[in-house]
Amino acid sequence: MIRLMIVEDQELIRKSLKIVLESISDLKDIVLAENGEAAIAHCERSVPDVILMDIDMPIMDGVQATKVIKDTWPQAKIIILTTFEDIDHVRTALQAGAEGYILKAVDPQFLLRGIELVYYGGSLVPQHLAREVFQSVSESQAAAPEEEKPSASNPYDLNQQELKILSLLSHGFQNKAISEKMFLSLGTVKNYISSIYSKLDVKNRSAAITKAMEECLLPEKRK
Repeated sequence: MIRLMIVEDQELIRKSLKIVLESISDLKDIVLAENGEAAIAHCERSVPDVILMDIDMPIMDGVQATKVIKDTWPQAKIIILTTFEDIDHVRTALQAGAEGYILKAVDPQFLLRGIELVYYGGSLVPQHLAREVFQSVSESQAAAPEEEKPSASNPYDLNQQELKILSLLSHGFQNKAISEKMFLSLGTVKNYISSIYSKLDVKNRSAAITKAMEECLLPEKRK
């Protein structure tokens, strides 16, 4: 049974999400919080398995709450509930350790699959939203002074295998699929991914993908 928390300042939205998810799944242990501070207070009593986290909230927003929760209770999985206007905040939340993000207007069945995917160790970075994030990154880099732009070289000392795996992660491949595609054992793939996280100084694959896009580490993203 997945223990879920919905953090959303608009009462109608958070209660509606709870009702919808309970009606289409066996999720029954769903708690509600109206802002990041209330979410942290609940975690101090009982840490949920998965948290749906809004961004724009009073008292404490979703980005701040994500940082605190992931630093204190790293086992909690966080999915950012977002709108297209929140893309810059999404990048920050992913860097803080969130496992993924999803639009508020998403189909409930897709949201449920996303919750289950993250619960079982996956990351949730929908391709259409990933494009928005990458476009935002590209525009900010193009506007930056030349000396502030990331180098096209590889400053993180990632080897060719790690770069290939990072590229596959960015395309949504899970560990088993990567091992089959690269003819590597599952254990070897996991070791490579751990090395990637360490070199990039990130906590999970969503943050790794975001940083790779920002730093132009993916071959297909380089000019």
